[in-house]
Amino acid sequence: MKHTNKTMVLIALIIGMIFAGLDETAVSTAMPAIIRDLQDMTLYGWVAGIYLLTMSASMPILGKLSDLFGRKRLYLISIALFILGSLASALAPTMEFLLLGRGIQGVGAGGLMPLAMVIFGTSFTLEQRVKLQGLFGILMLLPQLVGPMIGGYMADHLSWHWVFLINLPVSSLAALLMFLGLREENRREPRRSVDYAGALTLVGAILCLLLAPVLIENMGLAWTSPPVLALLGASGVLLGLFLLVERRAAEPLIPPRLLRNRNIVVMALLMFTAMCGLMGAASSFPYYAQIAMGFSAAVSGYFTLMLMAGALPFRLAFGFLMARMPYRTLFSASFLFPVAGLLMALRIHPGQSFFYPALCFFVMGIGTGSLMAGDTLLIQESAEEADRGVAQSAVQLFQTAGASIGMSMFGSLLAGRLNGGLGPELGEKNATVLTNAFHHQFGLALAFAIAAVIICFFFGKGVLVSQAPADRNPVTGSPGGSS
Repeated sequence: MKHTNKTMVLIALIIGMIFAGLDETAVSTAMPAIIRDLQDMTLYGWVAGIYLLTMSASMPILGKLSDLFGRKRLYLISIALFILGSLASALAPTMEFLLLGRGIQGVGAGGLMPLAMVIFGTSFTLEQRVKLQGLFGILMLLPQLVGPMIGGYMADHLSWHWVFLINLPVSSLAALLMFLGLREENRREPRRSVDYAGALTLVGAILCLLLAPVLIENMGLAWTSPPVLALLGASGVLLGLFLLVERRAAEPLIPPRLLRNRNIVVMALLMFTAMCGLMGAASSFPYYAQIAMGFSAAVSGYFTLMLMAGALPFRLAFGFLMARMPYRTLFSASFLFPVAGLLMALRIHPGQSFFYPALCFFVMGIGTGSLMAGDTLLIQESAEEADRGVAQSAVQLFQTAGASIGMSMFGSLLAGRLNGGLGPELGEKNATVLTNAFHHQFGLALAFAIAAVIICFFFGKGVLVSQAPADRNPVTGSPGGSS
């Protein structure tokens, strides 16, 4: 039997992850040109919203299907859906057709991102993954750095259609490399059933939950408005039905043993809490930087970029440290940096230069570096082989949901505090009102950061070590990663 060509697989994974990330940042920059061409402003916010919804809803489904039918097959299907969605978006004659294409793209991206990490985990040893974490950290910054420039250049010098058409040849290359490079064992197992009822109820719960912040963002609704409360209530009911269905399913979408895995449950809660607080506080800061501090739009965007820049050096070191120190200690220590950064942010005021706020965000970002480096390593080494796909997808779903809900919740709270408080003229009073409002935002984010530190203490006490495939107790002192 031929062995996996790790070089081809790695290139395919890198291409897929970069272009799935680029699609979000490049499209946002090209949106003014798209609106001018399609002449429809009413559905502007849904172009990003529908992508987020379909991506989030498809993550756990595709993750579980990859556990049942093979990661390679589902990864290639995800790329095919991403290509189909890109083609439909590029050829869209109306905004409604564009939304259809973006929805299909989102489903494909929902498989590309988590399955890339699963394939990476199963194709490379722990030592190899630790060494490659730095490369992945740098590459994951590329969409944020060059995506807006690529989208703007294509919209200005070519056509907005090329923002989507460029995905076709590149994604096809990634599919070809994965098809030729990855070898999976053909295990002869009894035919395994698909939990359709569980999939339906879970997708419904996810869509209702994440549709709420999308409606708040695009229709100006409040969290207490009847439609939003109805969606949140429906999400809770569907989630309850999902748990009942899973207890009776022959092949549960999320196996009960996964919910008993301490490391994975704690990682999901940590992802949600950290993303909710940090992304909620960071997403609206460029508004303060422009209005109160007087920075340009371009310079204001660099503050959130500093959050990612802070994550990079710690990501480079975290993988090596996890093989030498207890990961509970590492995660707990790393999340003291967001606490420190947010305490520093409480002293931001309009008279400061660029460097102090940038330093605050850089320090905050150090904690997120531990998540970027440690989540995949810990999930892959804690979950059983048969559950790696759904485990990775579920944790990534919590990350996406936390960021989406955090940005919406913090944005709504900010709007409520500023409503009626700002005058028509820019001046010292407006700067004071804005400063107080953003200090409140940072104080709320600080509570989330402290909660994240507390959550870290519930991880197991083990140290990641490499073991033979036959021995799936890869976390020392924690059988199955659940101690």
